[in-house]
Amino acid sequence: MHATTRRTGGTGRARGRAAVRACLPVLAAAALTLPFLAGCAYQERVCGSDEYPVKAVGNTTGSACVPDGEQPPEGYVRYPAGQVPEHLGDEWDVYWDDRVLDGDGRVVPGTRATTTP
Repeated sequence: MHATTRRTGGTGRARGRAAVRACLPVLAAAALTLPFLAGCAYQERVCGSDEYPVKAVGNTTGSACVPDGEQPPEGYVRYPAGQVPEHLGDEWDVYWDDRVLDGDGRVVPGTRATTTP
C-alpha cells in the first residue's frame, strides 16, 4: 500500500482556478463598462461623409454643409485651408465660433482675432 498525503491549501492548479473565480465579477464589470467608455470617445462630425463645411459670410454663427464637388451657395465661403472644423467642439469648430469671414474667406479685422490658435 502506498501512503498518500493530503496537502492543505489545494494544488497549484486548484488555487489558480479559485483565483480566476474570484476575478470573474471584476472582469464581468469591466466587460460591461467598456462599451460605455468607448462611447465617450465618439465625436459627432460637423458634416456627413460626402459633404464639407462652409461658413456664412459676415456673421459668427452661420454655417452649412455642401455636397463634395459642389461650390458653396451664395453667401457662404470655404474655411481657410488647414482650418476646417471636422468634429463638433474640435479646435477649429471652437475657433470659428466668434470670427467673421469676408466674401474672400479672410477673417474680418476687428473680430476676435486674425491669427490662428
